[in-house]
Amino acid sequence: MTITPQNAQIGDMIPDHKFGPVTRKTLALYAGASGDHNPIHIDLDFAKKAGMDDVFAHGMLSMAQLGRLVTNFAGQANIRHLDTRFTALTPVGAIVDCTGEVTDRREEDGETLLTLKLAAHIDDGTQTLKGEAIIAV
Repeated sequence: MTITPQNAQIGDMIPDHKFGPVTRKTLALYAGASGDHNPIHIDLDFAKKAGMDDVFAHGMLSMAQLGRLVTNFAGQANIRHLDTRFTALTPVGAIVDCTGEVTDRREEDGETLLTLKLAAHIDDGTQTLKGEAIIAV
């Protein structure tokens, strides 16, 4: 059975969202779209001078993918809250798997609300983001 907001229960995993691999082109395009041209994300020489092995993805690029996970599941109009915290860098070449688990289902102010525990992990298992969303059913 496909999990939908209407039938989701505590403990259910919502359909995941994968993106990547993260490429230098992805980072350059995101920098242009977001206006975030911090050289740590697009200039290898700058990143190396800062003590990094390579450039790495913008945190907000990964956060946007968690947002996509939630909107793919519930639709943008049904999001009541979205909160994330960065926990590790996303390197070039990584594939990111965004997941969500239903941790609460309740009635509040005439709406059925689901709380989702969110996470993003790269292909080596490192968690790069964690968060929470509340959606209306």
